[in-house]
Amino acid sequence: MEEFMEAGKTAFPRRRAAAERNRDKILDAAREAFADPVPDISMAEIARRAGVGMATLYRNFPGRQELLEALYADEVDQICAAATIEPGQTPASALIAWLRLQIAFIPHKRLIISELLEHTDRDGITSHRGRAIEAGRPLLAAAQKSGQIRDDLTLEQIFDLIVAIAKVNESPDYLQPLFETAFDGLHRTTT
Repeated sequence: MEEFMEAGKTAFPRRRAAAERNRDKILDAAREAFADPVPDISMAEIARRAGVGMATLYRNFPGRQELLEALYADEVDQICAAATIEPGQTPASALIAWLRLQIAFIPHKRLIISELLEHTDRDGITSHRGRAIEAGRPLLAAAQKSGQIRDDLTLEQIFDLIVAIAKVNESPDYLQPLFETAFDGLHRTTT
């Protein structure tokens, strides 16, 4: 009986680790799939790209909405975790680097949010924005305190500026100079 129990103890963590790897593979495949300009990516296509069976996909995500919600939450978690000032970075450069992550997330977010809004309430999406803003507040405060970034802007205003630029229906090459101009405008000017 002890041998059986020991076997159960060692097998369970392996199964849990394998399940976590499968979940990560599904999220990675979905992130890549939803970045494609092709609309209406099927769950079967996501399973194929992840290299898992449909049963594994549906065990992790019972439906498309749950997959999209998990993907969006995962992206926001990554953005929140990145809201740090690394050694050698100025507060302003840390803030701008973090805002660039927001921009990198936009191609993925567009399709995800548009689909989520069809099937869920706006409050869930807004709460994720609130989490990102709360994570970034210390970066903005440090950059403003250092005198490098204008102190008449809130992080909500900066996010709204990024969203406004992202809504321009043009290529990333067209949008990038607009984002750079916005970032230049965040810096405090000396007279």
